[in-house]
Parts: sequence; C-alpha cells; structure tokens
Amino acid sequence: MPELVGSALERVDGRDKVTGAAGYTADHPIADVVHAVLVTSAIAHGRVEGIDAAAAEAVAGVLAVLTHDNAARLRRLGRDADGNHAILALQDAEIRYANQPIAVVVADTLEQAREGARRLVVRYTAKAPRVGLDPVRGRSFRPKQVVEEKSDTARGTVTTALYRSPVRMEAVYTTAFQTHNPLEPHATIAAWDDGQLTLYDATQGIFDCRARVARIFGLREDAVRVVSPFVGGGFGSKGPVWSHVVLAAMAARHVNRPVKLVLERPQMFGPVGWRARTRQTVALGAEPDGTLAAIHHHTLAETSTFDEFMEASSLPARMLYASPASATTHRLVRSTIATPSYARAPGWATGTFALECAMDELAWTLGLDPIELRLRNYAAKDPDTGRPWSSNGLRECYRIGATRFGWHRRAPQPGVWRDGDWRVGWGMAVSVYPTHRSEASAMARVHNDGTLVVEVGTQDIGTGTYTILTQIAADALGIPAAQVAVRLGDTRYPETPISGGSQTAASAGSAVHEAVTALRQEVTRRARKDPASPLHDVPEDCVAIEEGRLFDSRVFGKGESVASLLARQGEPYLEARADAAPGKEMDEYAMYAFGAQFAEVRVDAELGVIRVSRMVGVFDVGRALNSRTLRSQLVGGMVWGIGLALTEDTVLDSRVARVVNGNLADYHVPVDADVPEVDVTWIGAPDNCVSPLCAKGVGELAITGAPAAIANAIYHATGRRVRDLPITLDKLL
Repeated sequence: MPELVGSALERVDGRDKVTGAAGYTADHPIADVVHAVLVTSAIAHGRVEGIDAAAAEAVAGVLAVLTHDNAARLRRLGRDADGNHAILALQDAEIRYANQPIAVVVADTLEQAREGARRLVVRYTAKAPRVGLDPVRGRSFRPKQVVEEKSDTARGTVTTALYRSPVRMEAVYTTAFQTHNPLEPHATIAAWDDGQLTLYDATQGIFDCRARVARIFGLREDAVRVVSPFVGGGFGSKGPVWSHVVLAAMAARHVNRPVKLVLERPQMFGPVGWRARTRQTVALGAEPDGTLAAIHHHTLAETSTFDEFMEASSLPARMLYASPASATTHRLVRSTIATPSYARAPGWATGTFALECAMDELAWTLGLDPIELRLRNYAAKDPDTGRPWSSNGLRECYRIGATRFGWHRRAPQPGVWRDGDWRVGWGMAVSVYPTHRSEASAMARVHNDGTLVVEVGTQDIGTGTYTILTQIAADALGIPAAQVAVRLGDTRYPETPISGGSQTAASAGSAVHEAVTALRQEVTRRARKDPASPLHDVPEDCVAIEEGRLFDSRVFGKGESVASLLARQGEPYLEARADAAPGKEMDEYAMYAFGAQFAEVRVDAELGVIRVSRMVGVFDVGRALNSRTLRSQLVGGMVWGIGLALTEDTVLDSRVARVVNGNLADYHVPVDADVPEVDVTWIGAPDNCVSPLCAKGVGELAITGAPAAIANAIYHATGRRVRDLPITLDKLL
C-alpha cells in the first residue's frame, strides 16, 4: 500500500465545506437560542456618562440591555500568562479605544437585537486621543517581553563596527496597521446548564479559551466545554480570548438562555486585534566584497494604553545572516487604540520586509547580485545562539528559485526594462519563520469493523488539519484513509496547543502518530499471542499491516484482518492514548523553515499603477505531509504578502483615533485580479530533529519575504526606493 503521508490526498472535509454541511460556530443548532448584538463606542477616549436604554428595551423581543451599570462584576480580566490580552467587558465607564464594547443587547431574534442596539442613546465625555509612532518626549519604553524572547540583544560592538565599515547603509522602513479579516467573523454561542458552561466559539485555541473563561467566571476548567470543529480563518486574531466571548457568556447567564453573538464586519476592526504599525531602522555595515561587519535593527511599534503587545520585527536580524557584530532592539509607544495582536507571522512578516529591503539596498550600493550578497553572508549556524541548524536548505532554495524564475536574465540596472507603457522589475528576498512544537495528546480507537477513530482536541482553522491527521493515522495503522475518522475541536478530546506559530502539524500530528503506533503494536501483540491467529508466534518484526490486514511478511497470504482478530477476541474496540512532547533537541538545535521568493512587477510609467505579474517561491519545509494542502498554504502566504506590500492598510484618522475603512469595501485585500501566476515548490528533505514527522510548519512562512521581494522589484522597475508599506501609486508619482 503506498504511503499516504506526502501525497496529494484531497481534503477529507472538502465535500462538507463546499456543500454547507460543515458547521461553523454560528451554524450550531442550539435549542432556545437568543441573539446578542454588540454596541461599540463612537469615541476613542473619554467616558460614557450615561446610556438611555428605555427605547431599546421597548422593542418587542428585547430581553436585556447590558451596560457597565448592570453587568456582572468579573475578575482576572488583565493580560494573562498564556498571552491572552486584557479584556474590557463592561466593568467601568472608561473608553480606551474607538469601537470598544459598551453594551450588549439581547433579543429573541437578531433583527430585534439590532433594532434595540440602534435605539440606544449614549452620552459621552470625550477627550483628545493620542496616536502615532512618535518616540519623543519619553513616550517610548521597552516591552516586558517580545514573544517570549528578550526585547534587546547585542553581539560584539555594533556602533564601532558600523563606524569602521567601509560600506554603510541605514534606512527607516514603516509598515501600516493591518486587520486580519477572516471570512468567518468572530462568533460565540454560550449556554449555561446547572453551573456548566458550553461555548461554541470561533477560536484557534479551545483549551486556552476554556482556561481563560474558567478563570474569569471563577469556575473549574472541567466546568467549561469549548467546541470549535471548523474555523473559517483566523490568521492569529482568533488566538486570544476577546471581550465578545466573555460578554456572550455573561449575557447567557443574565437571561438564562443560550446566547449567540456574531461580530459585524465593522466590529472586526479593533475589538479583536490587528497587526501593529511599525517604524523600523536598519543599519548595515559591510566590507567592499559584501561581507557583513555589523547589523543593527531597531523596531518601534504602537500598543494600547491599557495593555502591551510588541510586534517583534527585529527578530529575523538576530539569526538570518552571519555578522560579528549585531544588535536588535524593540520599543513601544502607547496610543489611544485597541491592543494590537498576533497577525500571521507576527513580527517576522514586517521584520523581514525591512531587513530584506536593506539587504537589497546594500547589494545595489556594492554592485553585487542580491543572491550573491546573501550567499556571502550565509550563516552556517544560528548567529544568535550558536546552535547548529536542525536543517537549512536556504542555499538550495536560492539555486532552484533563481533557475525557475530565470534570474540570470535580470537587467543589471534599475529602471531600464520596459514593456510598452509598463516598467518591469525583478526582486527577491528570503523567507524565514521559527519551527515550533508543543506538548500534545491524542486518542486512537480501532473498532472491530476495521475502522479507526482518532480524537484530538486541536481545531482545523482551514489549513487541512483533518486531512493531514487522517493521513498520519492511516499510515501508522496500515489502513486506507477511508477507514479513518478524525474528530477535532472539542475540549472533551485530548489536549493540544493553540493553532498558532505554525505548530499544529508537528504537535498534534506527532501525538496522533504516537497513539496510532501504540495501537498498532497492541494489535500486533494480540495477534502474535492468539493461538487461533495465523500470526501466532510470528516474530514481531515480520508482522506487517496493509489495507487493514495483518500478515506475515515472509509468507504470501498468511494473515488476517484487524477486524477479524478483534471480532474473534470479542473486543468491540482497542484504544491507545499518547502524549507527545518535544525533548532536548529544542535546546540543542536552531529550528527554522526557510525559503527564497522572487517577484516580477509592472509599474505604469505614467500612472504609477503597480501589478505583480509573476511570483516564484522555493521553500525548505522538511517533510511534506500533504502536497496539496502544503501548496495551498504556501500560495496563500504569498498572496498575503501581496496584500502587505500593496493593498492592506487600516487607515486611522489621527484626530479622532477611529478607523475610517472598517469594512471589506474599503479595506483592500488582494483579489483574483491582483494575484498573478504563483509558482511554488519545496525541497522536501526531512528534518529529523524537529519532530517524529520530520516536518516544519508552513502556515506563516510564505508571507515572510514576499513583501520585500515585491518592494525590491518595484525599485528595480522604477529606480525609486519606497520604504513605506503599503506601496501605493501616490508614492511613485
């Protein structure tokens, strides 16, 4: 039987998704459910002086209007050790950002709740907000942590090394606010039953959600159940627990009915996080041959006045290139905004933009090919920790990518290629993202009809987790994929980490592999010990399983099915549970996924209109678990890179600190017309250190590098260096 892992197995949940049978959070049929609508603030800074709810309460079907005056008092709403942000849940009258939740209207129907919300009369006392990346007057400060890393690092003496470098470059790069905008909005259904709380929640972390909500409501964790079998995208925004989850549970307890709360699209701008705006200063010092002597990367980002989150953009500079002197720093300024949060490849997407553009600028200054400059500064081990790479195929990515793209034909000077009215340019950049893995558990159960059921608590956020775990389980037991049923998204199943940091496949996948392998060993043991089995006393290493059949690999036809073995022994099923966790290898190796991206752009010579016309990406991702979903993830990340580079900008009116394009009509994400031919491939060499599956995470890898490749191509096309994202036509005119 051919191995399923690595094949292009179609998504096992695909039919359910395209036919509407897959139940997302708001689709769950809950008896007696009522509807809640969130009301958010019209000002960014000040106080609610009063809320007149009389007209709202007079609407037929309205059951309750919750405000800071009558909301239940809660505890432990501040930022917690699990990375959950501070929650504002109607505990006081203070307004700390625009679009902050200030009331919840609950009614029998959604239409009644909306009408009630519309009729609320709110009186404010407004204060002047303060926003912007202004580090003067002592506003900037060092963050407490940077994604569990130190905020600052130093190796060698950077100031001296820069001063002594024959070639130096220094530039400032900025990135805009970005809002995640998954297709499925944030949603929660909360139901109480005799002190037990069930949450159907659109979340990337059901166990983190359970723990946080239990703490807030003073419950034992086993009194909270979280269900999330399908998530319609999250991109980081559905990782933390946000106010609406707590407010839905509060409202459900208040009216003693199950409550469904679904955010409207404008409410996705603020209350559930966004990528922080950054200002990054990169300084490079080099010898005339391109050898780096110094790297300095400083990141300034915005956070809210009531919480702290750092966009960790200086992290790539710590490890990507060899340099005897290096320094990285992170600083924050407080603004009257909602707390920023994890957005796909947090820090690494924005940080590689600045670093890789700086490397391109240095290459032009030195008259070196950008690939050659990177090859000359290839780090044979992690410069930051001194650890060897678990694997690093970056040089192979350069070689294959350059060949597939035709890099050798690149014009040696910027601004010289034309195709009619279009200026044409080519650019490249490096992709990199850490390889993460956390402790996870899984349960596997083989039934006497030969079917295998796998239970694992992780959630499928659209990346193909159901399919990959099916392949892993089927291979481990030696049965067809059609005989495997994977159950996900319920805290009643074995615990797994959050679906973030591109770690789900390595974490949950390893647990499934271990559980099913243990089950296979038990099935084999029972066959060898059973005098009625054809495999009685056959040496263990001679017993194989294929297509659900145990057989003696030395004797053709000698064997029996797993189903017949269990039926004869009177067992309805056998089960095994496994806990899988990373070991000492995490401290012995530096683990990253790598890639090289190439972009071709066309810029209208008169109008400045920018079109990405071609992209090539080659990635070092370890072992491929499913070539179909792998390609989808890589293409999706590169498309995100187009958005980061050219279109996505959450525009804030600094006078009132309000988002002015809080909808999908004005917040521009790449659509089909913006996405060119995207050619992706991968090396596929297994990484034997990162996990038993030898696979690295890919969900966030491909967004890194893509914006810089596009920006570098725009410089090659026009001769104008734009260092501020997104790059729009006004910046080229």
